[in-house]
Amino acid sequence: MVRFLFTIVCLCFCCHLLTAQELSVSQKIKTVPGRYHSFSLDNLDNIYLLSVSNQLKKLNANGDSVSVFNEIKKFGAATLVDVSNPVKILLYYKGFATIVVLDGMLNRKNTIDLRKKGMFNVTAVGLSYDGKIWLYDDMENVLKKLNDEGEIIFQTADFRQIFDKALAPTKIYDQNQYVYLYDSLQGLFVFDYYGSFKTRIDITKWANISIGKDWILGTSNQVLNRYNINGFSFDKRNVPAALQPFKQLFFKEKKLYVLREEGLDIYEAAFNE
Repeated sequence: MVRFLFTIVCLCFCCHLLTAQELSVSQKIKTVPGRYHSFSLDNLDNIYLLSVSNQLKKLNANGDSVSVFNEIKKFGAATLVDVSNPVKILLYYKGFATIVVLDGMLNRKNTIDLRKKGMFNVTAVGLSYDGKIWLYDDMENVLKKLNDEGEIIFQTADFRQIFDKALAPTKIYDQNQYVYLYDSLQGLFVFDYYGSFKTRIDITKWANISIGKDWILGTSNQVLNRYNINGFSFDKRNVPAALQPFKQLFFKEKKLYVLREEGLDIYEAAFNE
């Protein structure tokens, strides 16, 4: 009898582990209507919306319009928007191999034509903690750091000498005094500022990734995933059916930002420990 009860308890515990709880979402705070390709959020909670016509619009934390960058005819569709530094916004146009740097009011400060620098296949770009620019050169298989003039001030050794399989990162994050390269099929590779490989985090096929001090969050199959950087553990929450399908989702400090076809909705939410 004791053995039978023990088995039942174990089965219940395993079922609990396998069944993700639902993300707790309460009232809607605000809706920003419009047709947007993507959005980004800086550390001051300013919102940057990239429209389907490739216009970049900045809203403050209250959702009020601040400024617009509208040079769409010259550069076309932006591949990446990096707003990790609120006073230095980075746009990458992969089709033109061009980086455009904006100030906090979305005025153009600088343009770097990577082809003129001999870089023709850059797959990922990101801002560094000191205002410089990280990029991954897929032709040379190296991580490079550029100054504002687009000159190389640092680069790693060829990653083919380090890894058995070539990396194919599409995102670069400079957080927590480390550089993270995200390869959707191989994981999140962590390097120090000298280019030394530190570790690989087994995160694959995630979208909408954000890296904080303690957590890495991202979505997969309409689920919000969370990885504890210090505890090396994974957790997840199902996104309520009423919010699905979504184009992009971001959770930050009890707020959930959900981008859908009709616009951006902002909710009060909790991950629930």
